[in-house]
Amino acid sequence: MKLEEFDYLLPQSLIAQYPAPEREESRLLVLRRRDGRIEHCLFKDIPNYLSPGDLLVMNNTRVIPARMEGRKKSGGKVELLLIPSQNGTNQGEFEVLVKNLGRIKENEKIEIRIGEGLSGEIKNVKGGRGWISFSTKDSILNILKKFGHVPLPPYIRRKEEPVDKDRYQTVFAEREGSIAAPTAGLHFTPSLLHSLKEKGVRLTFLTLHIGPGTFTPVKVKNIEEHSMESEWVEIPEETARIINETKEKGGRVIAVGTTTTRSLESFCDEKGRVRPGKGYTSLFIYPPYSFRVIDGLITNFHLPKSTLLMLVSAFAGRDLILKTYQEAIEKKYRFYSYGDAMLIL
Repeated sequence: MKLEEFDYLLPQSLIAQYPAPEREESRLLVLRRRDGRIEHCLFKDIPNYLSPGDLLVMNNTRVIPARMEGRKKSGGKVELLLIPSQNGTNQGEFEVLVKNLGRIKENEKIEIRIGEGLSGEIKNVKGGRGWISFSTKDSILNILKKFGHVPLPPYIRRKEEPVDKDRYQTVFAEREGSIAAPTAGLHFTPSLLHSLKEKGVRLTFLTLHIGPGTFTPVKVKNIEEHSMESEWVEIPEETARIINETKEKGGRVIAVGTTTTRSLESFCDEKGRVRPGKGYTSLFIYPPYSFRVIDGLITNFHLPKSTLLMLVSAFAGRDLILKTYQEAIEKKYRFYSYGDAMLIL
């Protein structure tokens, strides 16, 4: 398929710059794949669309303050985005995305002053990506907690504010290691999760630590030629058991987010039976992918020409998704990370 087949025009005014005042007050567009029917409501109404015996699978990764600011010896400002290892706690050299470094020679090492008592040395930079080592032997998480900032995506065109420390994190975030939030989960509150349990909807969790691969732009004309960068996944035995039990009993497995979807579809057999385990996935889902595990998907509205848009197009059909996006634009839904949500059934 061609990259331009996944393009659409979005007014800049619809790119959400702040979260909704309350998580569950975000709007929710419900899309029925079978007949293309669309309904509009609030996210807090989602229990009305789920049934006892259904299962929500969520990504419990926790966003780390991976964005840092530093200065070169010349005084020029440099922006850094650290890419942690699978568990975010190792020591030594760390991969880093770098902005504003300027022109450098091959194999040149650049010293960066991060903050009081901390400096770093960047090397092997190519295409805005390199490696950094720090002047302390402290763990990367401790370094980031002292000097790091919330890694808001570039389309949120403002500085980090206190609200972001809480709202760019799901209420069930537990396993530290992501450089971006699993945004479909941002709409849930403890009370909404309790209401779902009271109705008989089950909840279970897995972990995918979101790295640059989720957001790397597709630069090839034929999307089949795009390669996804691998990301770390862990599916506990209990999670796999609950998923398989739900499917055996005829319940629906509904993925909360595209990262959850990729995790489940990566750790299953041809019959859709999920296996526990941990490792890396580089699964790229695009039409006409045949889903084996999920029966429904909760997701936000995604960027044009993105791998995330291609995934939801594979699940609901490209034409139907683009038609639905157009209706969402006409009704002024808010898009991207802090935006509104879709439930695709």
